[in-house]
Amino acid sequence: MAEKILIVDDEPDIREVIGDILSDEGYTTRQAANAEQAREQKSGFSPDLILLDVWMPDSDGISLLKEWRANNELDCPVVMISGHGTVETAVEATRNGAVDFIEKPVSMARLLITIKNALDKNRAGPDPGQPSGNGQHALVPLGRSAAVEALRQQIDRIARLDSHVFIVGEPGSGRTNLGCWIHQNTTQIQGPLLTVGGIDDFDELLESGLQQRNAAAGTLLLDPFDWIWQDPDAENAGQQLLRWMDANPNWRVMATTMPGIEQHVQENTLDPALFHRIDELRLLVPALRDRREDIPELVRHFSEHIPIQKGLSYRHFPVAVQNRLRQHDWPGNLRELANLVQQLLLNSDQEEVSVDEVEQQLRQHSQPDENTMVASHSPLFDLPLREARETFERQYLIARLRQVGGSVGQLAEAVEMERTHLYRKLRQLGIDPKQIQEQR
Repeated sequence: MAEKILIVDDEPDIREVIGDILSDEGYTTRQAANAEQAREQKSGFSPDLILLDVWMPDSDGISLLKEWRANNELDCPVVMISGHGTVETAVEATRNGAVDFIEKPVSMARLLITIKNALDKNRAGPDPGQPSGNGQHALVPLGRSAAVEALRQQIDRIARLDSHVFIVGEPGSGRTNLGCWIHQNTTQIQGPLLTVGGIDDFDELLESGLQQRNAAAGTLLLDPFDWIWQDPDAENAGQQLLRWMDANPNWRVMATTMPGIEQHVQENTLDPALFHRIDELRLLVPALRDRREDIPELVRHFSEHIPIQKGLSYRHFPVAVQNRLRQHDWPGNLRELANLVQQLLLNSDQEEVSVDEVEQQLRQHSQPDENTMVASHSPLFDLPLREARETFERQYLIARLRQVGGSVGQLAEAVEMERTHLYRKLRQLGIDPKQIQEQR
């Protein structure tokens, strides 16, 4: 049965154009010119998704959204559309239940992707057993540099195939997002995306299998792949993964890793058979320092979307600030840039970010180089590797827990770890979040 979309907009030309295109795409549509008609159509039509204009003659779209939410009638995804949108409007819409916000003139390509993603997510519903994923939809890489243009062409070609893929790049460069984008846009593989980030996730996958999800095909994202040779507990994981791939031939495997993975094959820390099995295709992700010309567009994206996601106030990043950000080497890549933008949004109520603020943040977040770390000779260096790792993990997680006031949910988001895996790790290391809360 065709999915139903209600188009609410006071401009008849826009309603009709969107309605014609969505009908051509196989959707069943209804139209409403104002809030009163929208209420009537929603009640009788029972749409699977609503496109809702912000500015209408009788009542604005956000007020209508609030009304539906207050009456527990927000039973389908709502995408807001506005010709005079601001970041503040988008923030308010998202806070009140909208899944996305699109500005006029409407890009039909973006609108169709937004509708598909929202319907797919709503149709699938939450999967609490899935060992990964934050439920967010992946973005196509942003930027106009030659490196990003080539990257977009690569992922578009890969999405048309069903081959296994190594996604090679530095941490924070967007490897995970690219893996999710390829899965969401693939034409060959239908099924869920399962992410494995360590031996615990992998053991869970082997124990539960795919029977619980009744999935004959899908994508397994090993993110990162490095635990295969780094984790002492993963001694036989390579052979187990090969057997899993043999038993599930319709599943595509994608693995994110650092440059130089061949070295681990040469050092016999990575099974050559597993390496060559996954290495059917290779996607090389550029570091941010190799595409500095994209930084202004990335800053604009983060400064507009982080306020929507986090409920923060918008601040303007002038050209001088953007230019200073272009000079930084960004060892943490996109993740470091996003974190810096968020910190600058939190720092001040001033409308405009200053270069001095940026300099201060860069100094605070600068990391010592390897020579400095070796010269300091941390006591961890005198411990066996496994004991040093556990000691560091314990100190690190306790420190981050204190930063978020003992909230495991906020900690999971901060350290980018799936919550179930994080709970197991905290128990394994003897860390009690309640004690951290009591020590505040």
